[in-house]
Amino acid sequence: MRSDPVLARRRFLALSAAAAGAATLGLSPFGRLLAQAGLPRGRVAGFGPLAPVADATTGLPLLMLPAGFSYRTFGWSTMPMGDGRPTPTHHDGMGIVHADGSRLTLVRNHECDGERGTFADASMTYDADVDGGTTTLVFDGDRGELIDSRASLSGTLRNCSGGITPWNSWLSCEEEVLDPGRAVFDERVVDLKRAHGFVFEVPFNGPSKAEPLVAMGQRVHEAAAVHAATGDVYLTEDADPHAGFYRFVPAVKGELARGGTLWMLKAEGADDLRRGHRTGDRFKVQWVPIDHPERGAGPRGKGDGNVREGLANGGSAFIRLEGCYAEGDTIYFTSTSGGDADSGQVWAFDARASELQLVYESPRQETLYYPDNLAMSPRGGLVLCQDSYRKEAQSLFGLTLQGGLFEFARNNGRYDNFRGLDGDYSNSEFAGACFSPDGRWLFVNVYTPGFTVAITGPWKEGLL
Repeated sequence: MRSDPVLARRRFLALSAAAAGAATLGLSPFGRLLAQAGLPRGRVAGFGPLAPVADATTGLPLLMLPAGFSYRTFGWSTMPMGDGRPTPTHHDGMGIVHADGSRLTLVRNHECDGERGTFADASMTYDADVDGGTTTLVFDGDRGELIDSRASLSGTLRNCSGGITPWNSWLSCEEEVLDPGRAVFDERVVDLKRAHGFVFEVPFNGPSKAEPLVAMGQRVHEAAAVHAATGDVYLTEDADPHAGFYRFVPAVKGELARGGTLWMLKAEGADDLRRGHRTGDRFKVQWVPIDHPERGAGPRGKGDGNVREGLANGGSAFIRLEGCYAEGDTIYFTSTSGGDADSGQVWAFDARASELQLVYESPRQETLYYPDNLAMSPRGGLVLCQDSYRKEAQSLFGLTLQGGLFEFARNNGRYDNFRGLDGDYSNSEFAGACFSPDGRWLFVNVYTPGFTVAITGPWKEGLL
């Protein structure tokens, strides 16, 4: 039976806080478990040890997974899509925007820049000389296979992550701020016709209109999450050394193109949330205005106009905010390099109580280093995508209802003249994790060489 996600969320927050409290009194129950298991401090056993598993599509052992789990890949870069176009590269954020029984529609970001021109028709192209954008995929959950794929937005820059909406669309976010004019991408000179650094909306059943949602701000966007009860959109900013957490209040719920107001989070008593806080810390929240969301380039063209304005108005500083996910009244988001160990934080904002909580902070790189995209399963556990700068295989981590962290999957991508690929790609990040509504499938992207994975297995353990 599928668990109640709201109840799961409440249990997650409560138990995380309890674990944090126990840790202040010496060795927590988790700490004792880890000491017995011989795992890195801060880790639990999860689903058990990982081993290479062959991909059902290619036969290659591209992932390491716990016993009983299997997967298949699809949507590889350069391979033809259903519309006849080659699949773009740099697979990043992704979400399930619509479910019709077992028929699941996903929209996937491609974090491309200006190395080539648009990969889509003019009607769904924003700026023709650049090649970021989205593709739309249809997956049959009963058959476990891709049944369609097509371009849905192009001519945008570095579409990193985004978020699903309750009205069955995808918000695709540009991670680069540039105004019209000359730009150079990998020695290719491009004459940008339009400004960049915006959010675009992609419907589940057709292409995007390729028009920016300017009122949401021009900045180094990462992800978005919609609070279904109000229609407010929460947005992260992947900026260093200062980033903001934003709230967009639409003029009309569900109609983002009609504009609205933009705000930045202010934590009472804490103007700097980058370091110096402990798991379980809570803060009441206010919101300060961003009166000029369209002025993202800033006074020196650094793309920091929004965050500079928000901090000047009293907003609180984060660092490198990336993944963002809404479940009920709670919006979870990650600070990739936040915390005293500079290794990552997971935050939770309660929209109903207007309260912010530090749910998890990595104590060291060896425990968790640079969490990026995140999602919650129907069973209540969080999955965290790793995107570290360390020269090591990248992983997917699980964070349990009780606050225990474990490694769920590891990139094992090594190629020997496979479709022109050679060498070790295991350091490529995971991105765009999302669960099917029935909890049977976990979808995730491998950024390079670029493909999508559908994982299934004995989820009944309830850890994810």
